Amino acid sequence: MVQIQIVDDHKMFVEGLSRVINESGFAQVSNTAHSVNECWEMLATYPIADVMLLDIFLPDGNGMELCPLLKKKYPNVKILALSSFSEDAIVSHMLAGGASGYILKSAGSQEVFKGIQAVLRGGQYVCEEISHLLRMQEGSNVSLTPKERELLRLICEGLTSTEIARKMFFSVETISSYRRNLLYKLGAHNTASLVRIAVEEQLI
Repeated sequence: MVQIQIVDDHKMFVEGLSRVINESGFAQVSNTAHSVNECWEMLATYPIADVMLLDIFLPDGNGMELCPLLKKKYPNVKILALSSFSEDAIVSHMLAGGASGYILKSAGSQEVFKGIQAVLRGGQYVCEEISHLLRMQEGSNVSLTPKERELLRLICEGLTSTEIARKMFFSVETISSYRRNLLYKLGAHNTASLVRIAVEEQLI
């Protein structure tokens, strides 16, 4: 039975995904963690699994930084990035950092199984939607989605994450993830530089 570990801060998502994997007949979830610190604590207690499903943005860090550290310490582990974000820069960063594949959370369970099986065979797996987006984005400039533009506008207006969550009808956790993604996409180090870039590049 293939052993799977999941590192993702969305607990309901982890519970649902674990149930699907455990019912697959070929794999089972051995352990889960919801942050970078919990991941290291998990690995200090339990052996590394055959495949780790790793989220990109976590409360105390991100998968882009964690992935190469995990590969250095556990070179045999196969890491599959599992994320809501499809930007080519993030995908490329994860693959360059040692991830064996990248799957969007919107993908179906069969695609997750295909990814797990592909990386276990030593291959690389990128879900169909990501493959399509990478082809479409090849040679193009980074662009913001309508939701990202709305979020950026509200940030520039000085609203807090709680206020933004209320206006956009998202959880604070989701808004925080989108905020971290905006920082990464635009190369900003903090909210002040994010606002400056938004004004200079006329993004709002």
